[in-house]
Amino acid sequence: MSYKYCCLNPISGVGLEKLTADYERTEDFAAADVAFVRSAKMDEMSPGPGLLAVARAGAGVNNIPHASYAEKGVVVFNTPGANANGVKELVIAAMLLASRDIVGGVEWVKANAADPAVAKAAEKAKKAFAGTEIQGKSLGVIGLGAIGRKVANAALALGMDVYGYDPYLSVDAAWSLDRNVRHCRNVEDVYRACDFITIHVPALESTKGMINAEAISLMKNGVIVINAARDALVNEPDMIEALESGKVRRYVTDFPNAVTAGKKGCLVIPHLGASTAEAEDNCAVMAVKEIRDYVENGNITNSVNYPSCSLGPLRTAGRVAICHRNTANMIGTFTGILGKAGVNIDAIANKSRGDFAYSLIDTDNPIPAEVVAALEASDAVIRVRVVK
Repeated sequence: MSYKYCCLNPISGVGLEKLTADYERTEDFAAADVAFVRSAKMDEMSPGPGLLAVARAGAGVNNIPHASYAEKGVVVFNTPGANANGVKELVIAAMLLASRDIVGGVEWVKANAADPAVAKAAEKAKKAFAGTEIQGKSLGVIGLGAIGRKVANAALALGMDVYGYDPYLSVDAAWSLDRNVRHCRNVEDVYRACDFITIHVPALESTKGMINAEAISLMKNGVIVINAARDALVNEPDMIEALESGKVRRYVTDFPNAVTAGKKGCLVIPHLGASTAEAEDNCAVMAVKEIRDYVENGNITNSVNYPSCSLGPLRTAGRVAICHRNTANMIGTFTGILGKAGVNIDAIANKSRGDFAYSLIDTDNPIPAEVVAALEASDAVIRVRVVK
């Protein structure tokens, strides 16, 4: 069986070369079975009826209408952690750039490049760009996911005292976090304790604008705030006021906009967090792996609109994948239909996530077309796909 894939943005060839000859590239999104995307605004695009899945080569999916895609049975994947090291390094660079006016010093040299005595002049001018070291300072990391953990561990290695806050810290995340990170139970404790604060949480209704005037009022005078996660996490008009009053020393953001660009105290980076060759390669490889496992085996890993669900590699005579609503007795309905048709079930996996659920069923014999039609007849079923 062959599939058509579409790249809505440039995707690293290191990942795309892992697609087999069964995958044919198309420039027509409406004709694609699967799509790879980075920043393209997909809510402005119309998918074709054959679209099975979308893979975001990165973590954020604000540019993908994943809720409406769930209603169509289109599984949306992302690649959490694949760009974590690139973002971590940018955050470390942001702390150094904010604590010492390196950018201002470089610009001064450029402005005085024609002066034959620039070296002598620099000795007099450099005091205007002096700053402080980060060793011995305290860093608060809000969100200890793939990126936050790396930032916390790296900061410890640089001699900083690190405070971490994450109410949803998983066991796996805890194992990879240095034991010297001080775990805070309340985000307010991070605000009060730290010289630097960096945020690494998703943009949810509960987190949008979380760094606002009230939060800033709890922070140390002269705090440095870094945002390499999502622009919506910071109330930037409140941040500008805090910079003007001197409450905040510097605000470093990786999200340029008219509010912060060129404003005093703001270091605005042009969204470079994941813009490294290595991060782009890692994201592409991970995205292709997720797509292939879904298309070829029906397994879901790292979806943002459907639950993770797997029966491993396909080794049985038949496998059917069903996207459906999370309502009662769906498994009973599916097994009843298969049993009535004399199709013997080898294994079942069923997982739910909010309003949606996903079922994989392995069978000892191929699944007839009339059985597929019977499965599709349920009002709660969104999509039925015979994987084999």
